[in-house]
Amino acid sequence: MKALMLKLEPVIWLLFGAGMMVGGFVLPAWIATVGLGLVGDAEAFSYDRMYALISNPIARLVALAAMALPLWGGAHHLRHVWIDFGGLKSDGIVGGGLYLIALGGSVAAIVAVATL
Repeated sequence: MKALMLKLEPVIWLLFGAGMMVGGFVLPAWIATVGLGLVGDAEAFSYDRMYALISNPIARLVALAAMALPLWGGAHHLRHVWIDFGGLKSDGIVGGGLYLIALGGSVAAIVAVATL
């Protein structure tokens, strides 16, 4: 398991960086804009308008990125917290498990976006 994770390390770092970018910059801005209602009126967030927006393929990719990428960033952070607290001997099992959870969440996000 450890050898496979070493081969996948560049891909994992790419997903980690993208997850931190989305989780650190994009999601807080989206929550401030949409969640706090700083843009538009109540009609701007009606079901029909939101469904028309998410029907766009680019918007679906953005929604997929907003759901899946932070999972990879979180999994990578938790793996390194585990290592920092002395879990180096079981890093292969814990890291593999965390990345499998992130993969499962990403697949669930793909299914959710594809079935909209």
